[in-house]
Amino acid sequence: MLERMQAPPIILGIMSGTSADGIDVAVMRMTKKTELLHFLSLPMPPELREPILRLAEPGVNEIELMGALHVRLGHAYAHAALQAIEAAGLKTGDIAAIGCHGQTIRHRPGERHPFTMQIGCAATIAERTGITTVDDFRSRDIAAGGQGAPLVPFAHRRLFASEDTDIAVLNIGGIANITWLGRDGSTSGFDCGPGNMLMDVLMLELSDGRNGFDEDGALAASGAVSQPLLDKLLAHPFLSKRPPKSTGREDFGSAVADIILAWPEISDADRLATACELTARSIADCIRFLPAAPARWLVCGGGARNSHLMQSLAGKLAPADVCGTESRGMSGQAVEAACFAMLAMQTLCGSANTLAAVTGASHDVCGGSIHPGANWPLVLQDIPTWTR
Repeated sequence: MLERMQAPPIILGIMSGTSADGIDVAVMRMTKKTELLHFLSLPMPPELREPILRLAEPGVNEIELMGALHVRLGHAYAHAALQAIEAAGLKTGDIAAIGCHGQTIRHRPGERHPFTMQIGCAATIAERTGITTVDDFRSRDIAAGGQGAPLVPFAHRRLFASEDTDIAVLNIGGIANITWLGRDGSTSGFDCGPGNMLMDVLMLELSDGRNGFDEDGALAASGAVSQPLLDKLLAHPFLSKRPPKSTGREDFGSAVADIILAWPEISDADRLATACELTARSIADCIRFLPAAPARWLVCGGGARNSHLMQSLAGKLAPADVCGTESRGMSGQAVEAACFAMLAMQTLCGSANTLAAVTGASHDVCGGSIHPGANWPLVLQDIPTWTR
């Protein structure tokens, strides 16, 4: 017989980003302020990362590869969820739901028939854990005419908004995205351009696969920016496009990396320095798309650990205060996973979790697909208490 869950509900958020370098799990107690009970980050198994990156680029025999990888990744997510629950000192019966973003392999909101696709089988997660699982958060927004991204501004407002200060939340994952949190209650956001993605691809290539990232930005810091190369990269049409806009490997994947790798007469350190400067410049240049220059920037995601990038941003964004989300009580590495726990709760309550002001959709939508777990009957009983 199923035991009643704790109230307020505990929901897990699972995230693996564009770089496919790890699986992050946030265990969240969903009070009005939300509370991070535990955060776990596991490296993406190498036997999964390589086919993920391969599948993210157009190729042959994709359906066979995608089908198998979809299920394998679902098992990896389930394993990470179970580990996080144990590490938090909880039981699976304590968890109301899991919100899993999945791994994006295609994002095409600008096509004649727009679509987005994330893999990581939620049915497998629900079966392995017994916990109701929510996935596919983007498709409903695209169906309503939106970009399907970014999704996190809804949660950012609940986590970080201030009545006294205009704040920008900057998430630097594989792609960088900005959320505007106006002190007047307004919210907007969009993808800026490349975050860590190009730097990670370059490091993999230049180290023959030994290093997946430039630790602390050390190699980039030892090089010099190639201005002609930077000018070419900054001419990418996405960077001057007005929001709403979203992007991914389709814009800043292997084609752009190949331009950097093929650029003549510069060192490997110069290539990293130029890629890092591209990320910093494309972020700073996005101020022109915000209602005003923010007084404070809260930075999260893997890029917040790159001190060379952070120093560059601090200079470009001055006199604004630039700091990590830790200053507001939330680990920068946990923010994105935490957001998907919050989005999953909204899905289960039938409430909007995607903002038309961000994505350009015709209206706010409730995105997400629900995969009932063994605990589904109790979840149905408890949902009315979550909204009181």
